[in-house]
Amino acid sequence: MPEIFVNYRTGDGNETAALLSEGLSQRFGEDAVFFAGRSIRPGDAFSEELLKEVRRCDVLLAVMGRSWLSHPGLREEGDWVRTEIQEAWQYGVRVIPVLSGREMGRLDREALPPALRHLAELQSLRIASSSYDKDLTAIGDELARLSPRLAERDSRAARPAEDPTGPGAPRNSLTGDNSGFSLQAGRVGDIGTVVTNPTGPVNTGTGGQQNHTHQPQLSGDGSAYVAGDNHGGISHRFGGAAGEEADSR
Repeated sequence: MPEIFVNYRTGDGNETAALLSEGLSQRFGEDAVFFAGRSIRPGDAFSEELLKEVRRCDVLLAVMGRSWLSHPGLREEGDWVRTEIQEAWQYGVRVIPVLSGREMGRLDREALPPALRHLAELQSLRIASSSYDKDLTAIGDELARLSPRLAERDSRAARPAEDPTGPGAPRNSLTGDNSGFSLQAGRVGDIGTVVTNPTGPVNTGTGGQQNHTHQPQLSGDGSAYVAGDNHGGISHRFGGAAGEEADSR
């Protein structure tokens, strides 16, 4: 069932109405928009179809071109543009004037026939060829806010964020109660690393690790400690009696 009814006059705004209908159909679904030039099937009674769809839609978009206000049909009881708007009001359907082009000004209440003067009091929207994409998006956004049914069908609506704990989500390494020194470097991958109560250096992943806080404390004659690569020699210095020269190698 169409939620949007596009009201227009042939020869004045019908091209804009067709583009608007197409753009909104792409966003909300083809069956969400009623556009007489496309939606009435061959053999259907257009008068019955028009009134039926107006009565059950959520919003009627009245597309107005430069000569919309001055068209003589607007003052005739049997004019379909006028009839559709009045039918929408009678059934509590929201009517939104859509001004076509930048040169189309706001409606003058006194220039409207008495039956349609309420149109001049309604907040309007605008669509122009120079800013078509932006205007179409703004119109669609407004319709989604006004109609819960359209909001449910809105293809541009934000989707729920993916579960960060779901399949394929990155896993973090956790370090708890670490009284020593821990370093994680490189790519961890999908399997998490948990370090609990270590007493010395911990390295997960690739990359080097330097630990300056827990180097061994050495004391006494002849002690030696080598960390990393050693490309030279090792020297020992032994303490002797006072006044004696120490032996070194």
